[in-house]
Amino acid sequence: MNEVPGLSRMALHRARISRDARFDGKFYIAVLTTGVYCRPICPSPQSKKSNVRYYATAAAAAAAGYRPCRRCRPEVAPGSPAWLGPSAVVRRALRLIQEGALDEATVDALALRVGVGPRHLDRLFTEHVGVSPIAVAQTRRLHFAKQLLDQTNLPITQVAMSAGFGSLRRFNETYQATFGCTPRVTRRRSNRSPARDEQLSLTLSFRPPYDWDALVAFLSARAIRGVEHVSVSGYLRTIRLARGYARIRVAPLSTEHALQLEVSRAEPSDLFEIATTARRVFDLSADPAAIAEVLSADPLLKPLARRRPGLRIPGVWDAFECAVRAVLGQSMSVSAARLASERLVRRVGDRVAAASDDLAHLFPLPQQIVEADLNGIGLTAATIAGLRALARAVRDGTLNLLAPADEVVAALAALPGVSDWAAQYVAMRALGEPDAFPCNEILLRRVARGDRSSAGDIDDRAQAWRPWRGYAAVHLWQSAAERAAAARPAANG
Repeated sequence: MNEVPGLSRMALHRARISRDARFDGKFYIAVLTTGVYCRPICPSPQSKKSNVRYYATAAAAAAAGYRPCRRCRPEVAPGSPAWLGPSAVVRRALRLIQEGALDEATVDALALRVGVGPRHLDRLFTEHVGVSPIAVAQTRRLHFAKQLLDQTNLPITQVAMSAGFGSLRRFNETYQATFGCTPRVTRRRSNRSPARDEQLSLTLSFRPPYDWDALVAFLSARAIRGVEHVSVSGYLRTIRLARGYARIRVAPLSTEHALQLEVSRAEPSDLFEIATTARRVFDLSADPAAIAEVLSADPLLKPLARRRPGLRIPGVWDAFECAVRAVLGQSMSVSAARLASERLVRRVGDRVAAASDDLAHLFPLPQQIVEADLNGIGLTAATIAGLRALARAVRDGTLNLLAPADEVVAALAALPGVSDWAAQYVAMRALGEPDAFPCNEILLRRVARGDRSSAGDIDDRAQAWRPWRGYAAVHLWQSAAERAAAARPAANG
């Protein structure tokens, strides 16, 4: 019996015996005699082959009646290989569910976003994932609830509401049916000592390798003082919430394949959205091996993928913020765009209480940019017009940054002062689209071809990079930055 498409039972057995970390997240191991499912790296004694079943996702194992192992905690394992399966519709729907598409909307709305009917979407999920979209969403909520029980001291009622359950009774019943114990028992068994102050800490896992240094270098070069502070030891920023604001800190853990997310000032009900956004910003659901396999087929990208196998797409916390950055960046250097963003924040953004100016502002809202006087902060009349057109479209609802990525790209590119490159940039960094590609950027064309080739040449070559063109773009950006850094001492000498 084999429930993992594309892998034979013998291959799965060999991977299980090896406990190789590179298989972590690619499949899950369920044991008939214990009723538990585990990650391939679980340190527990290995079971007899005849007692083992394999599943592609944690949701599929849970739907089959198994509960998660308390030693390896499969509920925080990296993303399922169903994201890489034969159905692009399933890949996109899974990503949208992980971003909260079913937290408040229906399966019908999700099906509309991915361009199929709800019944067909159910059939695709049954074929490629093994469970329905609703089951995937519920498993996501339950695993987040268990993470809160393990890692925080939030009251169980607040845990239930933070995870999206409408009532404590419903949460207790669903949790008992899935994990074989009550939330209170899980809390008692937790060996953690959560902090007693307002700061909460969560662990966000990823599939290694993960190039933290390259990611923070990218973010640091573009960090907006007042909103962000970036160093090798961590990323800090202010974020705007529906009822105020919060501060976050994200840093790597030396003992796990994970990042630590620390949140202060946030309400428990905001934690789910914050954690989901952090996973997108730091690209924690990527499978670097699958990406490298595609990109390494190109002679240009092969050495780049080998040199930095854990390179990720650095995200931006808010889509409107990313769009503003893109409008500024399409006509300026990286450093000039950063300084322009800082002046914009100081002129327009809300100021909040802070120990220093590093994290004393919130990024402006669309309405604030529409109404503000933007003269005298170093922007051209054309750039100011582009920012106002963008902010007005978002404020008035003619541009919905929560719409499907292709619709957002088309709507952005139709605005005056917004280039196709800027629209693709937003799709890549703010919407988490792995195949978005700013194909008209001069830098990419020069690095890829060594000359001023036409955009069409790049388009043709980039077809072979799909569906990972966004990662190809980041590799090329990284290569160009390294060449420029290497050339500076020589030029100065």
